Amino acid sequence: MNKKLYVGGLSASKGEDEVREAFEKVGEVDRVEVILDRDTGRSRGFAFVTMQTEEAAQKAIDEFDSKPHELAYGDQGLRVNEARERERNSSFRSSPPRRSFRSRY
Repeated sequence: MNKKLYVGGLSASKGEDEVREAFEKVGEVDRVEVILDRDTGRSRGFAFVTMQTEEAAQKAIDEFDSKPHELAYGDQGLRVNEARERERNSSFRSSPPRRSFRSRY
């Protein structure tokens, strides 16, 4: 079963190929997605890596989490943990649909 990991603390200069290469050393990687800034097209400093097995995912967490790595920004270690579903802000309400008002004339 595939397991999706969050990888934070990435250097902005690192791309999907470098992330894939590093994570493939601990197990088979299914997918890598480096998150890019919409305006600049540069990395936002985090990625999602989908490992093919839960064992490979746990090994990646053990290997990379809180440890310095060439992928990391500066002297910081990478943050690697199981990705969680994005929580929706319950106080956010979308606008009601606009009604079309037609003239009677």
